[in-house]
Amino acid sequence: MLLDPASLTSPPLFGAAHIRAIDHAWAIAHPTAPLMPRAGAAAADLAATLARDTGECVLVLAGPGNNGGDALVAARQLRLRGFAVTVASRADPFYLPPDAAQAWAAWQADGGAVLADLPPGRRFGLIVDGLFGVGLQRPIEGDAACWIAAVNAMDGVVLALDVPSGLDADSGAVRGCAVRADHTLTFLGLKPGLLTAEGPDHAGTLHLDMLGAEAMLPATPGIALTQLESRHGLPPRRRNCHKGLFGHVGVIGGAPGMVGACLIAGRAALAQGAGSVTVATLDERLVVDYSEPRLMLATPEQLVAASPDVLAIGPGLGQTTRAHALLTAALDSPGALLLDADALSLLAADPDLAQRAAGRTPPTLLTPHPGEAARLLGVSGTDIQENRINAALRLAAQFHALVALKGAGTVIARPDGRYAINTSGGPWLAQAGSGDRLAGMAAALVAQGLSAVDALEAAVWLHGLAPA
Repeated sequence: MLLDPASLTSPPLFGAAHIRAIDHAWAIAHPTAPLMPRAGAAAADLAATLARDTGECVLVLAGPGNNGGDALVAARQLRLRGFAVTVASRADPFYLPPDAAQAWAAWQADGGAVLADLPPGRRFGLIVDGLFGVGLQRPIEGDAACWIAAVNAMDGVVLALDVPSGLDADSGAVRGCAVRADHTLTFLGLKPGLLTAEGPDHAGTLHLDMLGAEAMLPATPGIALTQLESRHGLPPRRRNCHKGLFGHVGVIGGAPGMVGACLIAGRAALAQGAGSVTVATLDERLVVDYSEPRLMLATPEQLVAASPDVLAIGPGLGQTTRAHALLTAALDSPGALLLDADALSLLAADPDLAQRAAGRTPPTLLTPHPGEAARLLGVSGTDIQENRINAALRLAAQFHALVALKGAGTVIARPDGRYAINTSGGPWLAQAGSGDRLAGMAAALVAQGLSAVDALEAAVWLHGLAPA
């Protein structure tokens, strides 16, 4: 049954190893009912819907594995439904996996031809990408890379099966080159790589078919944050209440020239419902926020000493000696601590500070962008983007903290190895001040009583719903 992933609540994420295990378990339990005919039928159903209005030929690209077999099954069913179908493949049928070999034989037995090259000068209303699936282990090059480049230059609608060819299903990294699909039909479960890094730009609209194997799907450490759960919600406020019941958030930062970052975080904390918010800027010329006069002001040292329920430090903080001293003091805060921006860079530059942060008992939240994550882990930004999930989990374990690694498909990681990938948001968040707003939102939700992980997930999700 075809599903819209956005309609599901916290669907699990399945890496390539999980998918191989599910395939193996299904084959043992159902030796005479392989999954490939189901996958091919699901692909044909969606392809027929996408191709119905064009009246043009469908091009099906079949690779050397089971992904190619799914494509061949779909091609055969589309032709039986009256569609004009052209199949192109460089695979050697002698080396195909058994189920894919049967799909190849069935296509040819029905009189279907297999072209070894893309037909030149042809226009196709729909292109079905079945070249490479979740098992891809190497960069795509040679003829396959040329085919992908040609597909990306075509005008027709592109439907990728399971994952766009060339996209790493586990990380969302591109292996050499990748198909840019308009739609992706993924099987059994969502793949992490479809939701983060390059995944959203290459997968297009996501569709999911579990192929009737729901009962065999194992527990996994990852979920897709497709919508908020009840655990992310604050209880309704009683009419007989006061601001002291909803937490005090402190925000420290705002060095000269960067006061705006601190104000954005403070305003966001108020907007998200914190009972009171105190902003402490290193630029002492700030005496009032005329846009949000409810913000209280203090010196940074006074605010640290006041021990608010949640202390967020970093927006516009700078990396001066005073900033270092403030972070040192903040690490001893008895309440929850959110570290963002320059606070993260200070941690990365001082192993002693990093060790103290990792040893904290109260909740600690880190909200790095890829550059800050790279500095914290001592790697390059490219390394972070090559495997964002792994990077977030490493940070969470290293600092015993909740981590939101920002970017396309923000990854929220826990120290115990569980993680979520956010599906709200978009390129409108790539703007100065966006991260400061997220920091204030998360701090406010923690201050009002949500657990650190629920607050961070909820803040990331809500942050993605509207421009900063």
